[in-house]
Amino acid sequence: MLARIALGLLALLIGLPAAAQGWPDKPVKIVLGVPPGGGLDVLVRGMAAELSTKWGKAVVVDNKPGASGMIAAESIANASPDGYSLLATTDQIYLGNRFAFKSPPYDPDKSFANITIMARAEQFLLANPQVEARTLADLIAAGRQKPGSLAYGSWGDGSPPHLVYETLNRNAGTKFLHVPYKGVAPVLNALTGNEVQLSVGSSGVAGSLLRAGKLQALAIAAKQRSPLFPEVPTTAELGHADIQAFIWFGLAAPAGTPRPIVDKISADVREVLKQPAFTERFITTPGWTVIGTDPAETDQTIRNELPIIREMTAAAGVKPQ
Repeated sequence: MLARIALGLLALLIGLPAAAQGWPDKPVKIVLGVPPGGGLDVLVRGMAAELSTKWGKAVVVDNKPGASGMIAAESIANASPDGYSLLATTDQIYLGNRFAFKSPPYDPDKSFANITIMARAEQFLLANPQVEARTLADLIAAGRQKPGSLAYGSWGDGSPPHLVYETLNRNAGTKFLHVPYKGVAPVLNALTGNEVQLSVGSSGVAGSLLRAGKLQALAIAAKQRSPLFPEVPTTAELGHADIQAFIWFGLAAPAGTPRPIVDKISADVREVLKQPAFTERFITTPGWTVIGTDPAETDQTIRNELPIIREMTAAAGVKPQ
């Protein structure tokens, strides 16, 4: 009996690497929850082309936009765990949706085998130049001295501007007013027009406006400074480590996908991310930062960020729908 068990375990261990050796032998699909044409779509299509060349099989991109990415996430959560159906992930899939919705159609902790985080876009605390504050400390002082005199624009409850400024309101004793808009572009128009005085945005969204002096960055809501704007201090170094705002883009497979396949995909994606021509075209030019985590690092990143978003969501009073 013991001999048969030992042989069975040996066969299982030998078979694990083999699970990746014959993979892929047919086209691979990457589903993403945004419409064609946006930054994530362009990045994923660029990566799909590189992986198709590397694997010798077609890698097809399937856009399933809507419901904060939950339509796409649900389709992969329910897909066969064989490595042929992948999800282009964002932080929203794991962090924001669990607080914004009472019953997401997937389990953010159990539905996916995480592969990698490819890129990250940190968010700057932005102000119209007519705001006299030139530092985050100046802004907090103004928000205390003249409560309700400054307003921030967001693209809805639970969006990064809403979380950032309501966390400041709670923790720093300010009173910045919330003005929601129907998207990022209307917020930027309102901000440059001084209809609202504050918001947040990535270097990809606001970089040209910052360089032209049409906006000012008081801080970056992160632990590390941006290589594109290294003069802008982080909220962490300014004593507000509880304020972080980011967007990241990654890949995941359905839970239960054989680990050798997950590891192979992760290694191949990270190899592509080492190509300067690829990263310049698809990541740094839009204003993002190359990341390239392995599966374990991806899992740890989500665990690290979850309590931060939980606290900021509570500060903003976001009610699950």
